[in-house]
Amino acid sequence: MSDRTKEARTMSALDGAVVAVAGAGGPAGRATLLRLAEAGATVVASDADAARLAEAVDAARYAHGGATVIGDTVDLLDLGATREWATRTEKEFGRIDGLVHLVGGWRGSATFAETDLADWDLLEKLLIRTVQHTSLAFQDGLQRSDRGRYLLISAAGASKPTAGNAAYSASKAAAEAWTLALGDAFRKAGAEQGLTSAAAILVVKALVHDAMRAERPNAKFAGFTDVKELAEAIAGVWERPAGEVNGNRLWLTEKP
Repeated sequence: MSDRTKEARTMSALDGAVVAVAGAGGPAGRATLLRLAEAGATVVASDADAARLAEAVDAARYAHGGATVIGDTVDLLDLGATREWATRTEKEFGRIDGLVHLVGGWRGSATFAETDLADWDLLEKLLIRTVQHTSLAFQDGLQRSDRGRYLLISAAGASKPTAGNAAYSASKAAAEAWTLALGDAFRKAGAEQGLTSAAAILVVKALVHDAMRAERPNAKFAGFTDVKELAEAIAGVWERPAGEVNGNRLWLTEKP
C-alpha cells in the first residue's frame, strides 16, 4: 500500500473543516475540542466563562500542537453578538462547517407541584434562546458548506419528562423542535442541488466524566454517556451523509 493510499484512508471528514463549539468550557466541551482538533478541524470555541474557556482551549492546543484552536467569549443571549461571531469566524477562516451546541444547565424539584417557574425563566434562556441565536446566526454559513452540521446535545428526558423535571424537559423539547425546524430548512435548501448540510440531535440520558467518577467511586452511572464517547459521536456525524442525519435524533443511550 502506498503512503498516499494510507493517507487517503486515514483522512477524516473533518480535515480542514471549521467548527464552532458553543458552551465549550465544561467537561463535554473540553472533550469535544480535543476530538475535533485531533480530527484535523479548526476549532472556534466560545463560553460565557472566559477563564474556563481559556483552560479548555489551552488543553486542546497542548494535546494537538499543530491544531488551530481559538477561544472567543461570546454572549449567546445577544443575537447581534452571536451573528457577529458567526460572520467573524467565516470571514477569518473562509468557511464554517459546524456548530456544536453544548450550552447546558439544569434546574429541578422534588415534585411537580414544587416546580419553581423561576427555573423556567433561567432554562428558557440557557437551553432555548441560545439555540435560537446560534441556529439563526450560523444557518447561512452552514448552508454554504459542503459538509455543514448543526448539532444539539439533548436529553432523553425531553421525550419522557418526569414530574420534577418539567421545566428542564420542556426546555429541551423546545430546543429539539427548533433544531428539527432548522433541519427542514436545510432539506428544502438542498432540494435542487443536493443536501450537504444537516441539523441533528444527539440524545443522552446524562453525561459523566472522570472527575464525577472520582467524587463518587461507588456510583454506577447507569446509562450515562462519557464525555469522550459524546465527543467521538459528535466527530462521527461528519463521517455520515447529510441525508442520513438531517432532522434526526441520534440516540447515545437507550430510548425511554
